[in-house]
Amino acid sequence: MTEGTTAAAAEGADTLTRLEQEGEIAADYLEGLLDIADLDGDIDMDVEADRASVSIISDTSSRDLQKLVGRDGEVLEALQELTRLAVHRETGDRSRLMLDIAGFRARKRTELAEIGANAAAEVRDSGKPVNLDPMTPFERKVVHDAVKAAGLRSESEGEEPQRFVVVLPA
Repeated sequence: MTEGTTAAAAEGADTLTRLEQEGEIAADYLEGLLDIADLDGDIDMDVEADRASVSIISDTSSRDLQKLVGRDGEVLEALQELTRLAVHRETGDRSRLMLDIAGFRARKRTELAEIGANAAAEVRDSGKPVNLDPMTPFERKVVHDAVKAAGLRSESEGEEPQRFVVVLPA
């Protein structure tokens, strides 16, 4: 191995270790939250796309966990921010951790990818830009990825919370 290759491998291992540590801190925080709320759930940790990913899943009725998702994922977004703050408090570093509860984000990701692909098809057919409804940063990222996969480009416009995706012709 060359010196640059060795350094890159060491940096990758350090990043993985840091992200796994973020996941463990987040899992501990979320387990405490579940205990306080008297909710049943298992914590699943992973590293995806250079960020820690933590999911709360349940073998029993996921109806209880829906309380932690809230309307349109509003409670989930807030819990994700609180979990990121807990990680920041422990590590001193800003976290990009993603939290999913009862598969809400996974289902939402599938829906959003379809919206992005459909918008890309519409732009390809018409040759005109398409403006989508306002979305959260997570939602916009999924749509941008779907548009890119379809071979087109997209941009975010507007100010939060009314920021939206514009799908553009190639």
